[in-house]
Amino acid sequence: MSSRENVPPLSPIDICMLAGKIMLQSGAETYRVEDTMIRIAHSLGLSGSHSYVTPTGIIFQAGGPEAAKLIRIAERTTDLEKVASVNSISRQLVAGEISAEQAADQLRGIEESSHAYSVGLQVAAASISSGCFAIMFGGSIYDFLPALISGGLGYAAVILFHKLINVKFFAEFTTALLIGMVSYLFIYLGLGQELDKIIIGSVMPLVPGLLITNAVRDLMAGHLVSGLSRGAEAMLTAFAIGAGVAAVFTFL
Repeated sequence: MSSRENVPPLSPIDICMLAGKIMLQSGAETYRVEDTMIRIAHSLGLSGSHSYVTPTGIIFQAGGPEAAKLIRIAERTTDLEKVASVNSISRQLVAGEISAEQAADQLRGIEESSHAYSVGLQVAAASISSGCFAIMFGGSIYDFLPALISGGLGYAAVILFHKLINVKFFAEFTTALLIGMVSYLFIYLGLGQELDKIIIGSVMPLVPGLLITNAVRDLMAGHLVSGLSRGAEAMLTAFAIGAGVAAVFTFL
């Protein structure tokens, strides 16, 4: 990747902070972010450095007279390709295969790059998986198409609602409500057989599986604050999905 013109060089501390920021925003576990930052710092000559990472922020101190730096993480998504790319840069730095300038240039490129998969491809994958989940959970072949459409609409809706609604709970609640109503409509029109199987399959792409996994891994690694906060976020998401579906059964 070529160097960018008119861009000031990054200091070793800034390189560590940028690497941690990309990883945390892309869904990496907090213990992995801390470990990667420390490894990068050691390879850049900051042997006495310390990092403290939570799901919403990063604190890094180089170990010398420099003041600690803080980055606030407001938005988080899932992009494991970026996490793997930063890990690869970290390993190359530790092995001495690339310089600090090359690492900074590559990290900037990763930060500026778009999501690995387009929104259309994500929606298509969510649609197909929803139909397959409906059958896997005991639905009939006639429930495949309703679940496919409901799941696709739901996933597209949650992407849109996250942009329009700042409160994540209400975005997910509204999406689950929409999925329940669309699924009920299919049953009402005679295009499906089992409402519960269609709804279950449709909401599966919304289930916070990665959040739960990261919460457990952080707790096992001794990161109690991060593990508990991620677990609480996952439970809140699950509650929002359940409440949205329950509202459909209550009022329809």
